[in-house]
Amino acid sequence: MSALLSIATTVTLLLYAVAMVLALVRLLGGPRAQDRALASDFVFVVGMLMMLVLAIRYDSQMYFEGALLMALFGFVGSMAMAKFLLRGEVIE
Repeated sequence: MSALLSIATTVTLLLYAVAMVLALVRLLGGPRAQDRALASDFVFVVGMLMMLVLAIRYDSQMYFEGALLMALFGFVGSMAMAKFLLRGEVIE
């Protein structure tokens, strides 16, 4: 891996970590349930992006598969939370 790519992935991971910390602050202290649901979805997205950057950094396919699973579970979780916030129940 070139030095430029190594520096770029390190900076990207640091910035994603800062974004995740800010989202976790919003998740824990959000004034409404909608804010917390959006912050939860954002944490899943940033986690998935971090896994993709790690896959590029370490040249590993396992990170790509993990990111795919995170995207799937994040989507299902977001849909369940949205349904709960709209109707008050998840399973009909």
